[in-house]
Amino acid sequence: MSGIAAHEQEDAAAPFRHAHDVLGLHHDRNARKTRAVLMLTTVTMGVEIAGGLLTHSLAVLADGLHMATHAGVMLIAVAAYAFARRSQTDRRFSFGPGKFGDLSAFSSTVILAFTALIILLESVQRLWAPQPVAYAPALAVATAGLAVNLVSAWLLRAEPHAHAGHGHDHDHAHHHGPGDLNLRAAYLHVAADAAVSVLAIVGLAAGWKLGWTWTDPVIGIIAAIVIGRWAFGLMKAAGAVLVDMSPSTALEVAVSERLRSGGETLADLHVWRIGPDTVAVIAAVVTPDPQPAATYRARLAELPQVKHVTIEVIGEVVTGGVARDAPRLVAAQRSA
Repeated sequence: MSGIAAHEQEDAAAPFRHAHDVLGLHHDRNARKTRAVLMLTTVTMGVEIAGGLLTHSLAVLADGLHMATHAGVMLIAVAAYAFARRSQTDRRFSFGPGKFGDLSAFSSTVILAFTALIILLESVQRLWAPQPVAYAPALAVATAGLAVNLVSAWLLRAEPHAHAGHGHDHDHAHHHGPGDLNLRAAYLHVAADAAVSVLAIVGLAAGWKLGWTWTDPVIGIIAAIVIGRWAFGLMKAAGAVLVDMSPSTALEVAVSERLRSGGETLADLHVWRIGPDTVAVIAAVVTPDPQPAATYRARLAELPQVKHVTIEVIGEVVTGGVARDAPRLVAAQRSA
């Protein structure tokens, strides 16, 4: 084939190509939020560590070191956002770098699960072997930590899905995916720490005023169990994305029903998440009356999160009472 002919073929195929923009509508905004929380956490960490060293307060120093773990988690989240944005045009990623956030979320939940385990072990040890507690500085540290975490949680708050630009059919509400899991993991860290701070304040106040030394470790055990459950739930969600599980049964059923709405059958169907609220579909449609690719794309138009579609249309021919595939294949792509 001559160079001119090859160039003409490239020009003919150009309208059907599209970029894999799978980072989500709010990628840059969520990245800015996470960077702001990273800076806030880092400053708080530095002040507490310096204050603990200057005042010889182990409670303040311990909370500063605890803040260091949160700063590490936020750094992972920020790095994931930055790397995904930088790799957006890297063709080595078959469906784009949209899963970097899910990988970051999974890593963060593993750290959170280990944190819960450490809290649980320490609380059980304290329950059987109580240690003297400096209630006043401990309450001050817990209150300061709660304030920082509440501000961080407000910065990382997730916004509801925008409903503009597409229909609101009866199953619309069931088709949304889990959203930006990277942001959700960062939020979970500060929310869990805020919950621990609240429980710690209650336990410390009870121990200080009522002399109930057992309340602090018991509340630590409760907090560890709650945090562990939160971490396990998000770990399952992020892990499901990483191993390409179907994002939801409702969405898979909706895709199947729309592709079969003209009496077709499906020989194969794959639905999986490739980024925040971004889903890819590969389907093999079998029909005696093959339609243009645009017909099948139009059937999925009411599912806005389905942004990458590949459809194989197999024309069914009956010969001697046996159905055989006609040599007609159509590939369809829908850009983001």
